[in-house]
Amino acid sequence: MKIRPVINANATVTVLGGSLMPPPVVQAMVDAAGQFVDLPAMYEEVGERIAELTHNEAACVTAGAAAAITLVVASCIGEPAQAFPVAAEVVMFASQRNGYDYSARLTGARVVEVGPTVEELKAALAGHPTPPGVEAGAAPPGVGDGMVARPACVLWFAGAHYAAGALPIEDVVRVAGEVGVPVIVDAAAQVPPASSLWRFTTEIGADAVIVSGGKGLRGPQTTGLVLGRRWLVDRCRRHASPNQEIGRGMKVGKEELAALLAAVEWTLEQDEEALLAGYERSVALWVDGLQGLPGITAYRGYPSEAGQPHGRAVLRFTNRSRADVITALWDNNPRIAVGTFGVAHNELALNPQTLQPGEDQLVLDALRHLLT
Repeated sequence: MKIRPVINANATVTVLGGSLMPPPVVQAMVDAAGQFVDLPAMYEEVGERIAELTHNEAACVTAGAAAAITLVVASCIGEPAQAFPVAAEVVMFASQRNGYDYSARLTGARVVEVGPTVEELKAALAGHPTPPGVEAGAAPPGVGDGMVARPACVLWFAGAHYAAGALPIEDVVRVAGEVGVPVIVDAAAQVPPASSLWRFTTEIGADAVIVSGGKGLRGPQTTGLVLGRRWLVDRCRRHASPNQEIGRGMKVGKEELAALLAAVEWTLEQDEEALLAGYERSVALWVDGLQGLPGITAYRGYPSEAGQPHGRAVLRFTNRSRADVITALWDNNPRIAVGTFGVAHNELALNPQTLQPGEDQLVLDALRHLLT
């Protein structure tokens, strides 16, 4: 099988393979593939080590960030042995509804939308009386006839593109904490900065943060992380494979466990300031190199499409079709992928995060050739 190579100037998107694993991560995966292990024990030991590295109470590896949402929501609803409540609810800001909230609904939970006010959030979290005669196991532990059933959790999505129309996470944690409702932060693409691994939990007070293992961490694309409070992470493990529970099909193998641990270790060893400075050099190369071309305006956009703390080059076209440019770049040899998320209909974006050394110049050369 021969697959055409791609220069990824788009982002750590799944359709392009996420990110590239550095050599220590690849080696950890290869080493784990060559031996049998006590998988449940390895699952727990890897989690303990990642929790230690990230200053969290506990951590567990999942089969991607979307699977992590399902496992965390299931854990907020109850233990695996308990039937899921018929009327389980997950509170989300209406502006943050997206293609991933289906992962919460897989548990049978209903999404309750709120607007960007403290009053609306408080009203949603206040709960409501359970119907008379509710069966055992059909409501959260301790909730019986006439008692108040509160939502299972609040699911809050990090990133600049989710900020409008939602309360800041600090306000959400404070309001939810007053009534004892857990707050889950989805920060799948929020590395860098590496501090996203602990800022939402240990500094702000969210109960758990979900991070993709195959994006900024540069681990296997099939992995994710749940970091946060021990009671919640321990429940996630019990809901997950190899147990015969809702997460049985969301399998994590010994190879992914070893590789994601190596990826976290590798990430925390990097000079993040130098990394971000390198990204900015690529953006400057593109913006400077494309200035003055007819019908093109190039400028630095900030932050990245996921709200990460680095720029990207945005190209605005006045005399040609953006779609034609994207198609021509994709038909290039090698293929060049660019982004359109978070820019205007006549713009495209070049993201430096997923480039290999020297590829920024190849992208510039291809664009200059095409646009002149």
